[in-house]
Amino acid sequence: MSTEEKSLHFIEQIIEDSLSNGFPQDKLRFRFPPEPNGYLHIGHAKSICLNFGLGLKYNAPVNLRFDDTNPAKEEQEYVDAIKEDLQWLGFNWAEERYASDYFQQLYDWAVKMIKNGTAYIDSQSSEDMAAQKGTPTQPGVDGPFRNRSVEENLTLFEGMKNGDFEEGSHVLRAKIDMTSTNMLMRDPLMYRVLHRHHHRTGNDWKIYPMYDFAHGESDYIEQISHSICTLEFVMHRELYNWFLDQIYEDSKVKPHQYEFARLNLNYTVMSKRKLLQLVQENIVNGWDDPRMPTISGLRRRGYTAASIRKFCEIIGVAKRENIIDFSLLEFCLREDLNKTAPRVMAVLDSIKLVITNYPEDKEEWLEAENNQEDESAGFRKVPFSKELFIEREDFLEDAPAKFFRLSLGREVRLKNAYIIKGESVIKDAAENITEIHVTYDEDSRSGSGSEASQRKVAGTLHWVSIKHALETEVRLYDRLFIDEAPDSHKEKNFLEFMNPSSLQIVKGFVEPSLATVQSGEKFQFQRLGYFNVDKDTAEGKIVFNKTVGLKDAWEEKGKKEENLLMNTQKEINKYVKEKDENNASLILNSIVENIKSIDNYSLIIQTIVKNIKNDNNSLLFSNLILHHSDKVQVKDIEEESLTKLYTMSLKSQMAAVRILAIDNLQNDLNNFTLFKVQLSELKTNEKNEKVLQLLNDLKI
Repeated sequence: MSTEEKSLHFIEQIIEDSLSNGFPQDKLRFRFPPEPNGYLHIGHAKSICLNFGLGLKYNAPVNLRFDDTNPAKEEQEYVDAIKEDLQWLGFNWAEERYASDYFQQLYDWAVKMIKNGTAYIDSQSSEDMAAQKGTPTQPGVDGPFRNRSVEENLTLFEGMKNGDFEEGSHVLRAKIDMTSTNMLMRDPLMYRVLHRHHHRTGNDWKIYPMYDFAHGESDYIEQISHSICTLEFVMHRELYNWFLDQIYEDSKVKPHQYEFARLNLNYTVMSKRKLLQLVQENIVNGWDDPRMPTISGLRRRGYTAASIRKFCEIIGVAKRENIIDFSLLEFCLREDLNKTAPRVMAVLDSIKLVITNYPEDKEEWLEAENNQEDESAGFRKVPFSKELFIEREDFLEDAPAKFFRLSLGREVRLKNAYIIKGESVIKDAAENITEIHVTYDEDSRSGSGSEASQRKVAGTLHWVSIKHALETEVRLYDRLFIDEAPDSHKEKNFLEFMNPSSLQIVKGFVEPSLATVQSGEKFQFQRLGYFNVDKDTAEGKIVFNKTVGLKDAWEEKGKKEENLLMNTQKEINKYVKEKDENNASLILNSIVENIKSIDNYSLIIQTIVKNIKNDNNSLLFSNLILHHSDKVQVKDIEEESLTKLYTMSLKSQMAAVRILAIDNLQNDLNNFTLFKVQLSELKTNEKNEKVLQLLNDLKI
């Protein structure tokens, strides 16, 4: 049977075209060039998989090169972490290189450019240089130092190198074209003075090359054939080529830059600066906090290298930016862990269950399958006794018909064990249930082959024998942000979208087979999700991290919130039509509670804007959300949309809409001033007593 050949992505097609046009395959060389100013994150994983994947596909070397040209932000810690992440992902580099290896060569090339008249020392302030550079629509002008003599430039550059000048006093600039439509070509900086200790060269250098100069020249030194960057470097390509043209020799390979769309993942931030802020302000517990999108954080959370590689393969390589749903990453993880993670039983919110007709001192070791997806995983023994822990949510004293767990008078199966029936409960003084008493069917043991064992019951519960249970610390991790795009909203700090429930620590109980677990081991807690043994685990203390649930809770929550808003909008119609004042008040209270329960900021904003139209009920809905949601403020709505909402609402035939619009304006001082005239006109013509009273109270 023939199989369809996998199509090439556009970078592979570029390489195929290069080879077809005569480029020697043995000259193919790639690199992964991180700046050691932070830990790698999931966005870097795409670039890693792309570059090293090309190396594997074409049997070509891939260098790991650290572009360490800014000692103010770079540390050896980051270098070590990057190397560890790459090896964990399953990739090996041909050579370990550093831009700092080339500092002397880069300096020599800069001197050559000064002598050739294509570089000069500028002594302007950074503010003056910015003004002199112009704008995207206005060409720049030559600065006062652009035509310094070669001799003066060489003397000053030597002085910069020797540490004779303060930081910010002089820079070396390339002499290109101050009128170029590409602002990056308007005499870009090549070197700046930095009296900083470098993690590799110590205090040998007082000047450091700029990234745009060092990056392409480093590619040239290493004879990289295809320099693959993300789309933000498209405008840098012209400068990349210009710098290469100053040093290129015909006998060598001239690198070419190609750009692909970087990975944008919702419900997270990818900016190293913002990730560093989370670490420095102790919002998270370090770069490897399991809530972080760093590779080390994902690894500690329990992600597998295979799942991340699969994720990068699925999203592919494209030329256009798009946003990938975090759920896809979690899907890849579940797919992998489902095949490899042993199944065990754990209880995280325990309540005591007593089997009243089970012998007091009896103890059984029951057979349990380790992983039904893996025939070679085998079986283990789990202890069973009279007193067990089950999940508190798995019991209701008085349950509805569709509750398929344990309740009084109903039967369920205990996983790998017996069928039990709820008989009674014991409560404390506050009427909280402290014990559940059940009876068991002795003939119903799982796998016994008896008629009773094959009896069908409503549900199956996991459990742990109390006298055999191991107490553990379980860290329940969730997404760090509650908004899809936390750093994309104008005038909003991304920290405003932190998920207050991103970490909850609970006491759990697990079966005794987990007594000797080691850091990094992964398990499926049956019915609860996948969990990873944290590095904080020590003798006498087991710590588990929740890696991911069995189902996509966020997708479910998102759908629930969307459906809730849709249903709430229908309630608006009922509210408007309701004649009885008490009933109307009840409906309105329900609407307001629904609005307050919505966490998704983007969904709220979209709903407000979508309902700004010439329809009284829609305008009422928008105003209610704006008034009652604590997730949005008037400044979060675009000015044009907000103006339209106020204008249409004040003209609405429905008094409730006008009242809410006036209330919202009172909380929006900027627009209140702008709408004073319209409010005064409304006051003159208003017939509704409540609206009129409200307008009179405004004293306009």
